[in-house]
Order: sequence, then structure tokens, then C-alpha cells
Amino acid sequence: MSTGRSFTEYIANRFYNDLFAAVGSYVEENYATLDLHSYAVKFIDSAVLSDITIKRAYVGDCDDMRITFDVALEAEIEVYEVDRHHDNSDLCNRWFLIKCETDLTQHLDDFRILGVSPYSQRACIERPLDDNLVPYIKPDKLDEVAADFLRRNYPKALLEPMAIDVVDLAHKMGLTIEQHHITKDFSVFGQIFFADCDAELYDIETDTIVHHLIKAKTIVVDPKAFFLRNIGSVNNTIVHECVHWDRHRKVFELERLYNSEATQIKCMVIGGVKDSKVRTATDHMEWQANALAPRIQMPIDQFKAKATTFIQKYRREFGDVPLVDIMEPVIEELATFFCVSRQAAKIRMVDAGYQEAIGAFTYIDGRYVRPHAFKKGSVEKCQTYSIGVDDAAVVALCDMRLRDQAGKGAYIYVDSHFCLNDPKYILNDETGHVIMTEYARLHIDECCLAFDLKVKSKNKYGEQYYKECVLYRDVNSGIEFQVTFSGDANKDIMAKADAILGREVHTQNIINTMPPKFGDALIYIMKQSNQSVEGLSENARMDVKMLQRMRNDATYPKNIESVVAVCIGMHLRPEFSGELIKRSGFSLRLAQSEAHLLYKFFLDNFYMHTVDECNEILTAKGFDILTGTY
Repeated sequence: MSTGRSFTEYIANRFYNDLFAAVGSYVEENYATLDLHSYAVKFIDSAVLSDITIKRAYVGDCDDMRITFDVALEAEIEVYEVDRHHDNSDLCNRWFLIKCETDLTQHLDDFRILGVSPYSQRACIERPLDDNLVPYIKPDKLDEVAADFLRRNYPKALLEPMAIDVVDLAHKMGLTIEQHHITKDFSVFGQIFFADCDAELYDIETDTIVHHLIKAKTIVVDPKAFFLRNIGSVNNTIVHECVHWDRHRKVFELERLYNSEATQIKCMVIGGVKDSKVRTATDHMEWQANALAPRIQMPIDQFKAKATTFIQKYRREFGDVPLVDIMEPVIEELATFFCVSRQAAKIRMVDAGYQEAIGAFTYIDGRYVRPHAFKKGSVEKCQTYSIGVDDAAVVALCDMRLRDQAGKGAYIYVDSHFCLNDPKYILNDETGHVIMTEYARLHIDECCLAFDLKVKSKNKYGEQYYKECVLYRDVNSGIEFQVTFSGDANKDIMAKADAILGREVHTQNIINTMPPKFGDALIYIMKQSNQSVEGLSENARMDVKMLQRMRNDATYPKNIESVVAVCIGMHLRPEFSGELIKRSGFSLRLAQSEAHLLYKFFLDNFYMHTVDECNEILTAKGFDILTGTY
């Protein structure tokens, strides 16, 4: 099905003569009251319509498949004056509004003109449709639209919290559900058939495409194709297709006026409508179906009531703990109760006003990020405090001021956050690993940099819809983001970073007294850091003899990796690491080597972590480790 057909264009082509005749009769009967002006004709004695240009049809939705619409058009009118000597004529232009109605199931054969009037100020349409006959739905009205859907199709879900029986819902709407393998690659997660069709489906046993008769009003779902894997599953798919039937049949009937072979909408796993060349109406319909489906499955008032019940349950169980620390079990309970994905329940919690849900079930680089909280309104939906290592390594170099602060150790990358390097916010746990303090974890906005996220999407609808999801990243989301940094949005944090750096008064003195040769400088800095050869050997994952050669043999070090490992092993501040690297004879080739870009990130923002943690990141990226075995 190709969407994006113009209702105005269809009306203009098919009913031009009907509209011309209606306006022509009106002009001839009412020309004296039309306020027509002409310099050539002083007194208008008669008027005749010569041409019309149809500008736009403003469509209003009605019950069933009926619509009403106002056609706005510009009329070219020839006016005449008759006097004793000669006839005068001139052309005038006037806009008109033609009120019409029709039934789409009748293929517009019952098209009727209800009235003609001069266009002055168009009346507001109560249930407007766009030119493709897609309903207008404002984002802030989605819950109201979902409630209306339930009132008409599944009213008991508005009386008390419950899981919607999606099969029962479909049957109440007169729809049939069938399960078939739709495509070999599972790229299509569902189809809604508006007309009987000899459908092409995939036969998994013969690995071929087969034809299967599918009746109108049938939803076909592929049980193995889950919408973006964790944003919805088969239940979500069925509700999604029910929304298409409820809200978008008129779009389909308009398509049928252009293309009688149209039979279905195919909804792809990655979003959008399959086989559609024109994206505008497609994007709009898919956004509506995606946005409405979870709101139908979890109507807001009933969802809030159940969320309150589960919060009270875990308050009793865990005692007086921060709300963010019970948010994950609450979300799990809600997902189970409403038979939705955990991710859908989490997003709904945020819709319901529980901002603490944003910091729950977050996975970055495949790693679980501890629940965290921040002040309401501190970030927008397109912003986050949590970013991955690759983005962190690049973003830290893109802003001049941030690069300067990071190069002096103002921030520590910990638990996927760029956190201020201050004992109030950073500490070592009992195993020696760097973590955020409890205060920092519960006040992320006070100590961590925020970043802008943009969804990398191939279609407009996906980008628009998943702006709602940028803060709700899960390990299997499959959604990619582009990360950027804004100094203006982080001015308070960056001012705190300057204050922290201003307290470091001994750094330059140590640098000024550091010996010029690498070995001597290493001995000097080890002494300043109270590091023994044996201790650093273990921390740097380096053989004692190798470390001794680096201290005493002028032909060492042999590579930059060993220097980076020594710096990380001593948890050296970036300024000291930079001085050691200068004396080593090596340099970081940031523009040529992705591994070196990570080395820079380790030295500036990860130096309080361990060499093992650095090696783990390198191994995950496919690079050789710094030192030791991993």
C-alpha cells in the first residue's frame, strides 16, 4: 500500500464539473451581494463564472466511513455592465467554500454538495483529517484518544486496572487474528488486511514464498518478529494493528480510489510501512499506532492506580529507601500485570510522572547502569546523563573548554556518566573499584554532564517517536544515537569543574621539577605517588623486570601501551601522564588510531579505574590489551 494520496487532488479531478456548476449557479443568483470590485465595470449588471481553482479540501471525520469536507476554491468571475452606449466587462476573483459529504465505502458515488458560501472565515472542524485522511492527533491528546478507543471497543479496561485480552479486543472490533510467517528475515511484524487478498507469505519449511487467501478484517502477526525486539511483542502488534483498523481505514479507502489493488498495511520491525515510497502519511500513521498501542494497553488512570499499589508494596518490603531503588521491581510487576514489555512499562511510568523510572533498567555498552535520579526538569527528553565509551571518548575532545577541563582531570567517567572528580561524588568501593557516591547517584544533575541525543533513524516517524525513548535505553533496544555536547547546557557543572581544578595548587610544581628523561621521570613520579615497583607491577599488569627496565634502561619503553598502563596503574592525573608520554618518545595519534583515542580517554577520564577495566574495553572493541593477559 502506497500512502500519501491527496484527497484534494482526487476531488479536484473527479468533481470539478460538479463544483463548477454549484459555484456558477450561486454566482449568477447572488452576484449583487458578493462584493465584487472592478475598475472597468462601475455598475455590475450580471456575472458569470468562467473558471475555478480548487485550493484545499478540509475534511472532518464522521462515524463509520462517512466524511464531511469543505472545499476551498478560487473562482474567476466575469462581470458585465450594460448602458446606453456599449457593454463593459471585466474579470474578478472571489474565494468560496463548498460544503460536501460522502461515504468512502461507496467510492464517493454518493458525493453531495450541501451548500455554497463566500469564503470568509472557515469554521473549526471538530474531528479533522489531513489531506491523506489521517486523523490529526496532538501528542498531548494521546491519552484521551486511547481512552476513547477503549470506550468504544473495550470499556471495562477503563473501570479498573487489567491486562487487555488482545484476542478479545480484536474480536470485539470484528477482526480475526491469524499467525503466519510473513517474511524470511522477520522484517514485517504484522499486517492488517482491509480487503480480501491472495497474500504472499513465507513458508519456513520449504523456504519459499507461498500464496494464502487472507480475508478482509484480518490481522496477521508473525510471532517471531517482535517490534524492535523490546518495545513490543505479539500483544503490542495486535493492538497496533487494531489502531490501524480503527483510525486509518479512511486512508486505505482513499488509496483504493487511486489503486483498486491495495489490500493491506504491512508494519515493519524497524518501523514505517513496508513498500511505501511516500513517507509523509506513512510516518504519521505509524507514529499514531506506535504511540497509541501502549496507552491502550495501559490507560493512564488505571496504570497510575496499579503503580501506586506496587510502590506501596515495595515500600513495605524495603523500608524507607529512595524511590529510584524500588523502581525496577515496580516496573517488572507492572510489565507482568499488563502483559507488556518491561521497556513499555518503564516508558509509561515516565508518562505517569515518575521521573525516577528514567534511571532504571538502563544499559550502556551492554552493561547495566545502576539506578540513578536527578531533579525534575534538569534534562529534556532529547538529553541524557548516560553515554557509552565510544561517544565519551569523542565528545570529550569536541568542545575546547571541555577538552581542557578533561585534560586536567576534572571529570571521571564512571558508571557511564561524566562525573565531577570530587570526593563528594567519587569514591572507591571495598574492592577498590571507582563508583559514584550515594549522594551523587541520587543527584546526577548536580555532578554530571548532560548530553544531547539524536536518534539515528532512516525514516522520519522513527525519529519522531523514539525521541520519547532516548532516556530509556535497554540492552536489546537496537536503537542507535548520535551524541553531542553543549557547553551552554552544562555551564553550572563546568563552573564547578573550574573550581575543583583551582584547588589543585601542587600540580605545576611537580611538573616543573620532573626530570627530563623518561626513566628518571618515572622514578620521580612513582616516589611522589608512593608507588613501589612491586605494587605498580601488579597494578599495571606488567612484569617487574619490564618495569625496572623502563626505570633504568634508556632504550625503554618499547611501546606507548606500556606507558599508558603505567599511568593508569598509578592513577596519575592527566597532566602527569602527559608529561611521561612526552618523555617516552611516543605520542598519541588521535586522528589516525581509534585505539589511541581510547588511550586518551583512559588517561583523561578513566585514570582512577584499573588497567583490567581498560583492557576489558579494548577487548570489547577488538583492540589489543595494554599489558598483561585478559
